[in-house]
Amino acid sequence: MGELLKTRRIETDSRFRELQKKLTAAAGLAADKACVYATGSFGRGEASKYSDLDLFIVGRGDKTRRELSNLDEIRMKADLIEATQELGIPEFSGDGEYLVHYTKHQLIETLGKPHDDASNTFTARLLLLLESRALLGERMYKEAISDVIAAYWRDYADHKNEFIPAFLANDILRLWRTFCVNYEARTSTEPEEKRAKRKLKNYKLKHSRLLTCYSGLLYLLAIFVSQHTVRPEDAVDMTQLTPTLRLEWLLRRGDLAAAHDTVRELLNHYERFLAVTEHPEAELVALFLDSEKGKEHLRSANTLGDLTFAALEIIGQRSDFHRVLVV
Repeated sequence: MGELLKTRRIETDSRFRELQKKLTAAAGLAADKACVYATGSFGRGEASKYSDLDLFIVGRGDKTRRELSNLDEIRMKADLIEATQELGIPEFSGDGEYLVHYTKHQLIETLGKPHDDASNTFTARLLLLLESRALLGERMYKEAISDVIAAYWRDYADHKNEFIPAFLANDILRLWRTFCVNYEARTSTEPEEKRAKRKLKNYKLKHSRLLTCYSGLLYLLAIFVSQHTVRPEDAVDMTQLTPTLRLEWLLRRGDLAAAHDTVRELLNHYERFLAVTEHPEAELVALFLDSEKGKEHLRSANTLGDLTFAALEIIGQRSDFHRVLVV
């Protein structure tokens, strides 16, 4: 681990604890009824001073009832907004439209259903497993993770000795492909600055979101190759590590020595991305307004993809799970 990533982790932890101290009212409202978890750079443990806060609220309830009332939800959101303002954290993206309250039942009931995408429960559920950190309601947060994984492992009892987490793996791949929208300009009439913003977003997604998705797949693949099965508790362990910590976990595995050079370069390359993006958005947009520099950084994103593919090939060892990820 390089110095930048180490510093980012320490600073993210410090800012997270500072935020939690200010949320006494929201913590009281959540109690055992709900949890609030961060995703994005705060969830990944790599927030810079320019990072905003991406949050989801998950509570108890069923199809007809939510234990966290509408009024308490409003009070909780007000406390979150006030605390972030006091700490100088940028405002919630989309004017707060993504700060949504789901029940744990909704996250599980929509799994595999056509309206999973439209209701955004798909993204909330996958990010819960892949890049989240509890801000409030730690016990409820852990319960939500455990119950969501149990839903993905519903056929485990009949295949304990050779279980491939294909259901979850397919959803992770679907999440990545959902993120893979072409942000390049489609018409010559689009303003140049808007084009640059598209390229910047594309650049960020092809680093952070790629690592979010594929670090999870690499972790689960390594477990399968070693054990010839993946237990629910293995998946829970995966959720407790950030994407970069999963790469470091791979580097501690002696049985994966053949992949260590590739994984180490993957981690180093990602840290270089963090260094590039440690600037205000206006400066980053200006960077992508320069055509040659923009192309250079997008080539860097492709390199991260190449390294990830190489790691999958080495760790997968043409196992049955590896095949599921490829075909």
